[in-house]
Amino acid sequence: MKSIDCVLCDELGGELIFQNSHLRIIAPHEALYPGLIRVIWNSHAQEMTDLTFEHRSQMMKTVCLVEDMMRQIMLPIKINLASLGNAVPHLHWHIIPRWVDDTHFPLPIWGETQRQVSQAWLHEKAELATRLVQAIKEYFMQHESNQ
Repeated sequence: MKSIDCVLCDELGGELIFQNSHLRIIAPHEALYPGLIRVIWNSHAQEMTDLTFEHRSQMMKTVCLVEDMMRQIMLPIKINLASLGNAVPHLHWHIIPRWVDDTHFPLPIWGETQRQVSQAWLHEKAELATRLVQAIKEYFMQHESNQ
């Protein structure tokens, strides 16, 4: 089911890392937030409770798998999980690595900027993000083909 004028029904939302019949994992490549990943439900749904119990479990299992890989590869001090949907009311989860020296810490990334970060910092985190995207691709390709 598609909602009229829903950007996540009409577009992938970023670089496609993995997709199956229910959900997709994308890297939006937002420059100031290296490593940010989104898990997006393919068909239009606004809330987790719009999904069956089985589909909710699949969504959260995917979010947790991505979070675990993010922790291992990017070594953030914290990971923020968010399913706001205020601006885009299509079910999706943000998985956001956080560091004490990122642009918004300790506020959410949608809060007021707290500091500027250097190009070296961005480059270092972007390299980790590239490794993360590759790890997610490899994991889901291997595990999806085994099911």
